[in-house]
Amino acid sequence: MAAGRFHAAHHLPCEPCHIGAAVAGRGRPVRDLRGTGPRRAGRGVRPRVGVRHRATRSPAAPRHRRRAALPGGTQHPPGRPAAEPHRIDSERTIVKAGIIGGGAAGLAAAYELGLRGHHAEVFEGAPFLGGQASTFPVNGVPLERGYHHLFRSDAAMIELMGELGLSHRLKWIDSNVGYYARGRLWKFTSPFDLLRFRPIPFADRIRLGLVTLGLQRRKEWASLEQTTATEWMRKNAGNRAYDAIFEPMLRGKFGRYHDQITMAWLWNKFALRTASRGKGLTGKLKEQLAYPTGSFGEIFDVLGEHVREQGGEVHISSGVRRVIVEDGRARGLEVSIGGGEPERREYDLVLSTTPSYIFPRLVDLPEEYLGRLTDKVYLAAVLVILVMNRSLSPHYWTYVGDRSLPFLGIIEHTNFIPPEHYGGVHIAYLTNYLERDDPLYKMTPEELYREYVPHLQKINPAFDESWVVEYHHHKVDAAQPIVTQGYSDRIPDHRTPIPGLYLANTTQIYPEDRGTNYSVRMGRQVAALMDEDSRG
Repeated sequence: MAAGRFHAAHHLPCEPCHIGAAVAGRGRPVRDLRGTGPRRAGRGVRPRVGVRHRATRSPAAPRHRRRAALPGGTQHPPGRPAAEPHRIDSERTIVKAGIIGGGAAGLAAAYELGLRGHHAEVFEGAPFLGGQASTFPVNGVPLERGYHHLFRSDAAMIELMGELGLSHRLKWIDSNVGYYARGRLWKFTSPFDLLRFRPIPFADRIRLGLVTLGLQRRKEWASLEQTTATEWMRKNAGNRAYDAIFEPMLRGKFGRYHDQITMAWLWNKFALRTASRGKGLTGKLKEQLAYPTGSFGEIFDVLGEHVREQGGEVHISSGVRRVIVEDGRARGLEVSIGGGEPERREYDLVLSTTPSYIFPRLVDLPEEYLGRLTDKVYLAAVLVILVMNRSLSPHYWTYVGDRSLPFLGIIEHTNFIPPEHYGGVHIAYLTNYLERDDPLYKMTPEELYREYVPHLQKINPAFDESWVVEYHHHKVDAAQPIVTQGYSDRIPDHRTPIPGLYLANTTQIYPEDRGTNYSVRMGRQVAALMDEDSRG
């Protein structure tokens, strides 16, 4: 390791098959990877006196607009009736809710409950807010632990930023995509780039373009759910296109499950990316992405402040030990504030945003509902972030279609946001999705860095390790749910069988891929369910 170089390792259990923009626009990245790194000063949680439960609106809660419904409606798993509404035990319309998790879904739910006149108290075990969208400093500037950006179709996140007064922070930039195959980088941004993509024959490029157009225009996905993406793409796009493009992407995203993934999931990658393109002929050939210049961490810091201004509470470094259930319904939480002694907090309603394998550790659940949790499989996301003194590639996003390279993709963040924003350094994420018994997952940060570095000369023959000033290592254990055939029939309801207890996590986002935008949407929708139940 060169003199002066260091690494930071971060790992917090919690919660890219990306279809090339030349084919369908990019799919959702590992947007929200969590870690335990440094945090910006000045936005810590202010100590507050607990909000007393009242039957009328608290003076501490401002009179925000009351929302009758959210855009898009409340989502329930397709193919099954929605769970029966829960009812609280009194005539009170103002309730106090306990929320487990200070990530996108938990904070969005707390904020929405506040808008509807309720009190929310959020408990986050990490020493920062934002969950997988949290940041650490690079040259004193916050950077996400996992690469993040927004698409034009990310309405929930864009709307939230507007409500928080942060719309002016969004910077829209033309996408720039590459694909590494056959020992070289190929430009992979536009349909014209697909026509020049020689790893597949020209006739197959035309065929793939037509298949892409059909998928982008398709409105329904239910008929695709019982078919695997492998089966459907081999049949319709051809074996050569599948083997060159989709097999490496699906394998990189889902590992040994790659040939079991439902086509409904892959359809969503094609269908929703069209909304990220501009208007007119020129605009439709370009995909635009956005990044908040203050970082995604700023959004969730400001969101936490709004929750407190509504009369709610937000706690960091505060774990939840169990959900308290008495007389058949959720009554509160046993929590440890700031690592202190366990204490009981009483609530009318409780929302958990934990991964499916953690939720049953907090509460005993009926067997049928428990089965919908325990059958969920997650892959871990593992990232190495390089901070360099020069650029690695000309692309923002580089898909790696060569299995001899040990990582799935390279996201050079400073080809999106200029190096000047970070003090002149260049930043690139090397990303992977892995099972927890994978040898790469088990490597130390130093071992993984050493495993990756020799392969970077394949991407850029001029690369030298002396370019690397420092590197960082982040893991998230519950990064990617495995979505197989018939997945919609196995999604757990947001209303659990225990009255007053709700669940909102990434396994309930479908057919869309999990991501910050959809977590915000889900959090607000579940808050709407909780509000509905509070009214009897």
